Amino acid sequence: MDTEGAEGSVRVDAWLWSVRLTKTRSQAAAACKAGHVRVNDTRIKPAHALRAGDQVRLFHAGRERVVVVVKIVRKRVGAPVAVQCYIDNSPPPPPKEFVAPAAVRDRGAGRPTKRDRRELERLQQRANP
Repeated sequence: MDTEGAEGSVRVDAWLWSVRLTKTRSQAAAACKAGHVRVNDTRIKPAHALRAGDQVRLFHAGRERVVVVVKIVRKRVGAPVAVQCYIDNSPPPPPKEFVAPAAVRDRGAGRPTKRDRRELERLQQRANP
């Protein structure tokens, strides 16, 4: 059975799952229903027909992904093949905030004492003025 189609269309929720932009198809469908998926700047339903050349905007897991469909796939494919199915025009992910590990304790040290807790709170207040 051929998983790639030169022409034709596929449901947008199935395609998002197939190219690994969402972990499950139900997550893709829920994102469509919530209005987090746009095809060519139009909010769509999960059953919307997706064709090659369409631009898909997906807001998922706190990040916006902007992709252009290159290949139509109907079944989930491996990561190397999935990357070839779209052109990623997404903005870079936001930088992760560096948080100094203020409360590092040795494994097996047990619960902190009242003195330890006060020291930790003092350190946290210095870190977050």
